[in-house]
Amino acid sequence: MTPTMLRQLWSLIETTQTNLLLKQDDASLVQWILKQFKQKRSLDTQEADIISDYIYSRISLIRDLAAQR
Repeated sequence: MTPTMLRQLWSLIETTQTNLLLKQDDASLVQWILKQFKQKRSLDTQEADIISDYIYSRISLIRDLAAQR
């Protein structure tokens, strides 16, 4: 994953409504974020898998940041 992709992903997360980030279960949230990211940038299967794994590994952080807003 490139630094640009990381910045775009975190920008998407930061601009997403808090209730969306907090109310979905983990799998649904990961799929929703990935879907939104794919709308902004074309991804091949390998990139999508890498980003999905990254989001899963950061779910707690994503929810903590959303709760602090």
